[in-house]
Amino acid sequence: MATDSRPASLLAPELMARVRQIQIRTHRLVSGVLQGSYRSNFRGTGIEFEEVRPYQPGDEVRSIDWNVTARTGEPHIKTYQEERQLVLQILVDTSRSMDFGSGFKTKREIAAEVSALLSFVAASNQDQVGLALFAEEVGTHLKPDRGNRHVLRIVREVIAAPAEGSRSELALVLEEQMRHLQRHALILFVSDFQDVENDPDFVDVLARVGRRHDVLCVRVSDPFEERLPEAGILLLRDVESGEEIEVDTRSRAVREAWQADAERRRDVLLAAVRRARADLIEISTDGDVADPVVRCFLRRARGGMYGGLRK
Repeated sequence: MATDSRPASLLAPELMARVRQIQIRTHRLVSGVLQGSYRSNFRGTGIEFEEVRPYQPGDEVRSIDWNVTARTGEPHIKTYQEERQLVLQILVDTSRSMDFGSGFKTKREIAAEVSALLSFVAASNQDQVGLALFAEEVGTHLKPDRGNRHVLRIVREVIAAPAEGSRSELALVLEEQMRHLQRHALILFVSDFQDVENDPDFVDVLARVGRRHDVLCVRVSDPFEERLPEAGILLLRDVESGEEIEVDTRSRAVREAWQADAERRRDVLLAAVRRARADLIEISTDGDVADPVVRCFLRRARGGMYGGLRK
């Protein structure tokens, strides 16, 4: 796992301008409905030990620390405080397919926006945010930290990371998180999940991660990947393999097969999400970024989740 330590001064002005645009677009949403929904849905779990102090009338007898009481000869109790802070760990797919977009935005840009949106909300709640980029292997890793400057660094890394690898190792990056996340965390897993059918370990690993952490899978898609336009013969090139093929979009059978492939990949992902009792957020390159996130949070607040399951 590589840790990138490039100073911000080495980043191109064009990149900084794009980061600033994303910050502006997401700023108004952070202080709105998303803020309250985030805090009500995700918080630190359990309690943390605070101190041992002398017993006072009215204290809970079950909290007595018998070891300290026996050593001092005076009753003492253990006190605890609710653990409120959370770690938001963002996993972003940077394989070549994420740089595709048939309109004004690529899937990578959508990934940067949704990462910014959740990161700024987490930062406003004093939660830590970490980042791991991945393709065929886990790449840049930023340790969890707080503050808006750290969030801007995360957005820069998502946008600037080179597109690498002909596929996404989904299970690999999840295994990496299982080894490094010691406490309960919220995992934001952002990908187009194009390789979900070719990753046999993904379903089992996602289920194991889901038993320990809150998982939000964000599926980023492009309309062209879901449905072919009826536009005659098109020469298409696979952005990951480089293979070029001619597709006759006038053929209804071709268009239906294209759509069926997309629906099959989505069904595999949905089954995995349901098994892991996670949530699925679906965002298109031609749609709004915030609305699907808000709908997911509201659904969780009502006690439901994607596919009708809840933890």
